Amino acid sequence: MEFSSVSKSRSTALSDLWRVLALYFPQNSAGDSELRFNLTSDLFHIFSSHQAREIVDQVKEDDGLFFLPIDFQQFRKVCQLEDFYVALEEKPRDALMCMSAAVHKVLFGKEETMEDCPKINIRLHNYQNSMIALKNLKAAYIDRLVSVRGNVTKVSTVRPLVIQMSFSCAKCGTNITRDFPDGKFSPPTKWRVPRTVDCEMTEDLVDACIPGDVVTVTGIIRVINNYMDIGGGKSKGKNQSLYYLYLDVVSIINSKSQSAPEDMQHTDSNARATEHLDLYSFSPRDLEFIVKFSEEHGSDVFRQIMQSICPSIYGHELVKAGITLALFGGVRKHSMDQNKVPVRGDIHIIVVGDPGLGKSQLLQAAASVSPRGIYVCGNATTNAGLTVAVVKDPMTSDYAFEAGAMVLADRGLCCIDEFDKMSAEHQSLLEAMEQQCVSVAKAGLVASLSARTSVLAAANPVGGHYNRAKTVNENLKMNAALLSRFDLVFILLDKPDELLDKRLSEHIMSVKSRDTRDVDMNVRSDSLVAKLRLDPKKDSDFVPLPAPLLRKYIAYARTYVFPRMTKPAAEILQKFYLRLRDHNTSADSTPITARQLESLVRLAGARARVDLREEISTQDALDVVEIMKESLYDKYVDENGLVDFGRSGGMSQQKEAKRFLSALNKQSELLQKDCFSISEIYSLADRISLRVPDIDTFVDNLNSVGYLLKKGPKTYQ
Repeated sequence: MEFSSVSKSRSTALSDLWRVLALYFPQNSAGDSELRFNLTSDLFHIFSSHQAREIVDQVKEDDGLFFLPIDFQQFRKVCQLEDFYVALEEKPRDALMCMSAAVHKVLFGKEETMEDCPKINIRLHNYQNSMIALKNLKAAYIDRLVSVRGNVTKVSTVRPLVIQMSFSCAKCGTNITRDFPDGKFSPPTKWRVPRTVDCEMTEDLVDACIPGDVVTVTGIIRVINNYMDIGGGKSKGKNQSLYYLYLDVVSIINSKSQSAPEDMQHTDSNARATEHLDLYSFSPRDLEFIVKFSEEHGSDVFRQIMQSICPSIYGHELVKAGITLALFGGVRKHSMDQNKVPVRGDIHIIVVGDPGLGKSQLLQAAASVSPRGIYVCGNATTNAGLTVAVVKDPMTSDYAFEAGAMVLADRGLCCIDEFDKMSAEHQSLLEAMEQQCVSVAKAGLVASLSARTSVLAAANPVGGHYNRAKTVNENLKMNAALLSRFDLVFILLDKPDELLDKRLSEHIMSVKSRDTRDVDMNVRSDSLVAKLRLDPKKDSDFVPLPAPLLRKYIAYARTYVFPRMTKPAAEILQKFYLRLRDHNTSADSTPITARQLESLVRLAGARARVDLREEISTQDALDVVEIMKESLYDKYVDENGLVDFGRSGGMSQQKEAKRFLSALNKQSELLQKDCFSISEIYSLADRISLRVPDIDTFVDNLNSVGYLLKKGPKTYQ
């Protein structure tokens, strides 16, 4: 009697397992069914065991969808079933489906109607053997499980997935039901320039990322024929033999989306760190190099790194120092505090100067050294190309986002050349540069994407050459709101200087000077420039750091080093800021604002980061003050070499302009007319003895600011 009850319960268990398999494999072929049944049965025993029970307990429900995230390395410790690992290599789809069926049986085995329970999706991640580079994604990987890491560039809308369709014959009325286990897929019409692959996400994975995210995707490579699977079309001959590869996603790990999953907060800090640092991975050799390099050079690291950025450009030490600080970046404040608005840590720099001083080369060098650097040229850049474009999907006519340069360079550096040639695009940068996100409301899509990017811009002045008599705004035709967002404004002038020109020409011809008395008369021996310069005797064997190593060093510093402000350093910065505020008394300047103080704090943090220090020292503060002084000095110096803080914005020769305009108003009331010829303006200027270097430039300035209106040749209103 006992025997028959045992055999009855076993046969019930077997029939239950077949019923579950029928749910997961609706088109079960006879050849594969035996293998699938055996594998599912073995996996069911493993998941029923005591050790694997805690894995099964992690099944989550989201809006009626059940899914189980499994860390492959942890599962390996529990399951020693070699057949499963072989199947995962050769037939990953079947292996994962069998796993789902086994978990289904363990969870819902007690239910009467087990087939009516929802399916369970297995989300397998941390599968090290499957990691490959995007460029190696070839036909050899069809139907294999792979993991790829990259940037999300485009996200389409969520659409329904077809699973089964009925077709009826128009002639005989027969109904044909056809299953579509994969649903339908719309391939791209042509490959884009960076390495891309289309990924299909279903059920709980929908909406798991936004453009600009860095993700690691594990999935099975599938192949599709454009002509056969999308219902043919008119162009029969052209597309009939075209096959596309796409990735059927099994799991996705998002290393930087703002919404961290809930269970992440409870895990240990190491796990959270690895999630966060997916972007930069360091091998033991990298770490060994970083430690050795920082020990060997000690306090000289800053000079070594600065001289390694674009060694082909001679001089410009402080500009290179500024770029170095921008590469390392300051510390972002309140990024974790929900109640406070985050204060950006990224440093923005603009280099203005005469043509032919190597600005573009500096920018390209910085972009190549940055762990994530993007170089764009302003004259061929649109608003959408900088921020976010909304594109129409040709297959489905839906709108989708495509990330632009600022979003793709998130947590990196965006170099914009020819900044003065793109006046219309400046408005779109205002939000990205201070709030560090890009908001879009186009074609019914509203979203905000993060753009925590340092901007490094280069611009030519309006007349081709920088005019010291004009302010920075007049030279650049850039509004005050944008100029105030730049932490450092460097002005490079091409002044003829016999000694410097001789040395520069020798540098270009790569001829070492025999004249060893290589002393620059204009540089004080204790200044920052003197410290950063290469000494021809001592540093004759200086070798720049190779770009890959420099990139690793910067990535390491940005990831692990977060310097704190100390009291002595804070006092130095505060004193300097208050001194600047004292000088700033003119009527309509772009004022020295709290932004400049924030800039000082950011720069000091970056300076400490270069040396991998946890605290900001007084020396850091002094260095930063000197760099800032150079930037401000250039920005606010008029043609006579005097510092005038009214010069960051507005108009030069302010008092004279007011005097002249009031005289012109009186003249207009006397003569009862509002149009004056240029000769009348000249005679009026003589009468009030106007003190300006060049009357024509002065009148042009009044015209460009809007006080005078040019009505025709040589007449102004």
